[in-house]
Amino acid sequence: MFGLGVGELVIILLIVLVIFGAGKLPKVMGDMGRGVKSFKKAMDEPDLTTPAENTTTSAPADGSAAQVNSETAKPDAPKAG
Repeated sequence: MFGLGVGELVIILLIVLVIFGAGKLPKVMGDMGRGVKSFKKAMDEPDLTTPAENTTTSAPADGSAAQVNSETAKPDAPKAG
């Protein structure tokens, strides 16, 4: 699995047993199992936030929105003359 053999897994389980104690071990393992189950469920669900983020409008294909006329871009200024 992660390159761990049976001996390493036994040592890890003994350390967990010493840290949490025999009384709390079933509760800790149950909570861990529910967390893994919830994580897997969340990974299988489609991401609903992606389409909402991509609702911006784009420029027309002909590029007319990108063209700016210099007369319309500047405010009306008095003409000298």
